[in-house]
Amino acid sequence: MTASPLNLLLVDEDPVFRLGLRIWLEQQSEFTVVGEASDRETAIATLTELQTAAVRSATDAGVKTDAPAVDVVLIDLGLGQEKPDQLLGLQLCSEVKQQFPTVAVLVLSAQTEPVLQAAATQMGADGFGSRGLPVRELARLIQQTAQPEPESLAAPADDIVLPQPLEGPIAYLNRTSVEQINDAIAAIEQLSNQRLSYWYRLVLAGKYRELRAARWLVQRILPVDPASAPSPPGSPQPSASPSPPPSPVMLSETPASPPGVSNERAITRLRGSIPVRVGDVRSRVCEAVFRKLQFPLDNRSAVPLEIDVLRPDKLRELLYTTLRSLETLLDDLQQADVLPGQLEDQSLTLLHDLWQAVTVDFFGRYYTPAVDGIEQPMVTVLQQDAAIVQAEILGKIPAVTSLLAHLLFQAPLEIEGASYMATTPEALRRSQFLLENLLIQVACGVMQPVLNHYPDVESLKRSLYQRQIISTRDITRFRNELSWRYRWDELVNEPKAMFESEYRLFALTPNGLQRHTIYAPRKAELESLSGLQYALTLALEARDAIAPRVRATISLAGSTVVFVLTEVIGRGIGLIGRGIVKGVGNTWQDIRLRQRQRDES
Repeated sequence: MTASPLNLLLVDEDPVFRLGLRIWLEQQSEFTVVGEASDRETAIATLTELQTAAVRSATDAGVKTDAPAVDVVLIDLGLGQEKPDQLLGLQLCSEVKQQFPTVAVLVLSAQTEPVLQAAATQMGADGFGSRGLPVRELARLIQQTAQPEPESLAAPADDIVLPQPLEGPIAYLNRTSVEQINDAIAAIEQLSNQRLSYWYRLVLAGKYRELRAARWLVQRILPVDPASAPSPPGSPQPSASPSPPPSPVMLSETPASPPGVSNERAITRLRGSIPVRVGDVRSRVCEAVFRKLQFPLDNRSAVPLEIDVLRPDKLRELLYTTLRSLETLLDDLQQADVLPGQLEDQSLTLLHDLWQAVTVDFFGRYYTPAVDGIEQPMVTVLQQDAAIVQAEILGKIPAVTSLLAHLLFQAPLEIEGASYMATTPEALRRSQFLLENLLIQVACGVMQPVLNHYPDVESLKRSLYQRQIISTRDITRFRNELSWRYRWDELVNEPKAMFESEYRLFALTPNGLQRHTIYAPRKAELESLSGLQYALTLALEARDAIAPRVRATISLAGSTVVFVLTEVIGRGIGLIGRGIVKGVGNTWQDIRLRQRQRDES
């Protein structure tokens, strides 16, 4: 399988140089020029537009064509020659690395002094070269910039194990130094995923650039021949035969991207490694959801969820496990030749089987924490709450039958009263939306019995819970918030949603988990309400009937009061004031007339 070409963005003021470089690059199969710019503002705008479109196309099942994501940005160091004191080329390099830290930056300069190369490296450049480089060397430099880490050489095809050569002092010093630098970089990337102050992030960004520059210097000062360099102990030997591309069932077994890796680059890698078959609805939807699981998973919905107690890595692992178990369930249904008409009767059973499989896979079948000196398999205890989880969470997941029919049989989906074919963008987006909500709800169902039976077990708190919810008081407060949320949903939110003919679903977004609403007829559920829930709908209906009239009455009364105050009372007061002023004027004239007569006499 051939590697996908590198997508390049050219930034240079000279249109002739830019055109010639583009023509030569487009003749090479290894490169694709996806955009170009002549100044800093246009470059940032173009890069932002391309990366946003790439993320949207990779995480939206309804988009049938993939938008290219930029891999390398080629920047002219002499950008902005009319303002040489501002160094616009270096400023652009810094801005690109700050906004898109995983997009490689190659700086080209007419002068190749070491001080310029050091300055570019300090600003975050991944590569530095001369504008006058031969084209073959420039191509090699672009590839090295995009893939700075050397790839491992393939092992011989036979099974003979050759002894590793002895590691010399230079190779040992190179390996240990690079390992220490990589560990420090990994620690900074771990911190960058947390909520830090602006100044602390600037310090971390400076350290990150210095470590990358130090690693580059070590690799240049202590060169090691890749053919003679031994592999570190415990590293697996690469296989000579190419591995097949992962199937959709193996999606969730792919490890998550480490903290600090941007979504654009991670999604670009996945697009190249996971082929999408044309017309395969299930592959498109599952892969789009899988890519969105790499986004931050913070709860931004203002609605407490059971999964809020988990650390980000454990939450992502739980959602991956849920997606993998769902795909296994879909495979089993296909092998069993289940008919579309059987899904509606078996939907609750299928959700229970999915919840049970996720619980076993996530916690382990034989994990036995000690609680009050009593040891009992955790999965056995959790499955005792199956009826509660099904009544409170699983049974309220909407459109499960439609989702399964769409994924299994490519059945059409009904959206706002209209039926859409399975392969239309609207149906794919709705299916992706329903699948995201199902994953989140099943994950909440897995964690609900844990919070009920093991809320304050230290071993679980250390391995699962996030630091903000780890004390007994915090856990108790969190459980109380969940309890109040379920009561409020049952008495107010659900009847209101039925009356408004909508479902409130949770979705994965680039900012975290958020809640949205979709239209769906719920007349049958509305007619089954009774007691306080039915009274609430009557109150809403009465408010809708009375409120407009009350508002109209209040508006009329207000207009009447304003008219009386301004047109009647106001004019009356004005006439009174006018009479007073007129009387004062007449009196003043009489006084002056009498004084004049007195003077004449």
